[in-house]
This record gives sequence, structure tokens and C-alpha cells, in this order.
Amino acid sequence: MLQALAHKMRGDIPAGLAPLQRALTLAEPEGYVRVFVDEGLRLATLLEAAAKHGIAGSYVRRLLAALGKAEDSTPVKQDLVEPLSERELDVLRLLRSDLDGPDIARELTVSLNTMRTHSKNIYAKLGVNNRRAAVSRADELGFFSRTSTH
Repeated sequence: MLQALAHKMRGDIPAGLAPLQRALTLAEPEGYVRVFVDEGLRLATLLEAAAKHGIAGSYVRRLLAALGKAEDSTPVKQDLVEPLSERELDVLRLLRSDLDGPDIARELTVSLNTMRTHSKNIYAKLGVNNRRAAVSRADELGFFSRTSTH
């Protein structure tokens, strides 16, 4: 990612796409967002160029949304000490459904243990200790007030 930013600083965005693509390829399976978002808006131009070239499409759109640069998505405003990650938001949306834990794990293509870890993290961040309370608290905070584009 730093190589991509170096190319951008020299005014050569096309040359920056190759190292950015490598960084995205490595980061996407793990769902890393913060490492990109921490670079701030100086990375946004490169991500927008990557999107135009069809590089890591949905992942790049997710990163742009996290940077506040997505055209068609409004980030959820979170009034939490530690905000929920994108994946935790995905789990939270499914916790609101009638799906049970194994079904949620299958829907997200993760192990049941991973889904449970996400759920525990959500409960801790929302200050609750069960699914019903998490959904209720999230609703109070306005997490479900806008329509989901996913």
C-alpha cells in the first residue's frame, strides 16, 4: 500500500494500481479495513481508480464507504466507544432475522465459532449479553433505521 501511495505522490496513479492490487488481494480474505482507512483520503483517489479498473470491486467499494467516499452508501453513524466492524454489522443484521447461529454462519460462509466470536464482540460493544438485547440496543441506536444495500 505504501508503494502505491508513493506512486500516487509522484503523480503516477496507474503505476500505483499494481502494488495496491497486491495489497487488496492480501487484505480482502481477512476483511482488513482499518489498515486502509487509517491512510485517510490520500488513499481514496487510488481506491477510486482501482474501482474504475474493476480491481477487487466489492471490497474497494466497502473501503471507499468506510472512508466516506461511496456514492451510493451511507455509513452507519455509531455512537459507540468502539464501533462495530463491517463484519460485525453483517452479523448484527442477521441476528435481527429468524436465522439461528448455524444458519447465520452458513449465510456468511464462516465457521460457527467465528460467528459466535463476532456475536460476543457485538454484545460487548453494545453493552448487552444476549441476542435479543443486542438487536434492541442496535435499534435504539438507529442501526436499522436505514435500508441495507447489501
